[in-house]
Amino acid sequence: MPFMAGAANAQAKCDEVTMSDVGWTDITTTTAATKHVLEGLGYDVDVKVLSVPVTFASLESDDVDVFLGNWMPAQTSAIKPYLDSGEIESVHTNLEGTKYTLAVPTYLYDKGLKTYADIHKFRDELDDKIYGIEPGNEGNAYLVSLTEENKFDLKGFEVVESSEQGMLAMVGRKYPKKEAIVFLGWEPHPMNSTYSLKYLTGGEDFFGGEGVVNTVTRKGFVEDCPNVGKLLNNLTFSLPMENEIMGKILNDGEDAGDATEEWLKAHPDVLDAWLEGVTTVDGEPGLPAVKKELGL
Repeated sequence: MPFMAGAANAQAKCDEVTMSDVGWTDITTTTAATKHVLEGLGYDVDVKVLSVPVTFASLESDDVDVFLGNWMPAQTSAIKPYLDSGEIESVHTNLEGTKYTLAVPTYLYDKGLKTYADIHKFRDELDDKIYGIEPGNEGNAYLVSLTEENKFDLKGFEVVESSEQGMLAMVGRKYPKKEAIVFLGWEPHPMNSTYSLKYLTGGEDFFGGEGVVNTVTRKGFVEDCPNVGKLLNNLTFSLPMENEIMGKILNDGEDAGDATEEWLKAHPDVLDAWLEGVTTVDGEPGLPAVKKELGL
């Protein structure tokens, strides 16, 4: 009975969903919210904190099932080989209207730093530094390539690689004194309400204009686990949702699990769309099970 055994193994494998969280607060937010829903449906959820390159390699090797943070077009070059080979499958666009490129405080923009081509004019004020996020990130790699190839006269600039938190801590130090800083910014993120920011033009060849975030999976996951696949196709987030939850995490110090649970309890209507046609692991209706798990 090899077919039946295979089917049983496939179903057993679907009882646990392994997700990657790359440590960006927006992806931590959407991953935590999705984890609540999956656990309410009876799934075991394993969230691994991995860099973007390791995430894509882990999806290829089937060590990760789902990644909710495929920012496009910024990650095009990183993910394209995997999409072309079929080892990673793009399932659904879960967020629209994103921004991701170099940003400056409005006071610096008003002084004339409005494009990538203006950065070198502020070399001394910027102390030859552009602030990026975690090492290995494809956005950092692009910025490094600009300095190495002397694009926009950026030769000699250092791309400071640390983390989202480290980068924003530097913004927080310089902003009150109106000191110059240029850094990787994005929306959704509460940085857009904490600070008055402007996004530079000139990086569209890499970062694009407004973008989207896609849900991607390992090869065959939706086919192997159609119930989770249905949920992934239903999961659509919004900029206000993510900005609100991210503010609780970053500004108020709340745990991501607690912040997303609070938001879901305050906005239960979103579950109707997310759980349409979705069942529990045992095949029971999904919506009442998740509501019960959340105490709704």
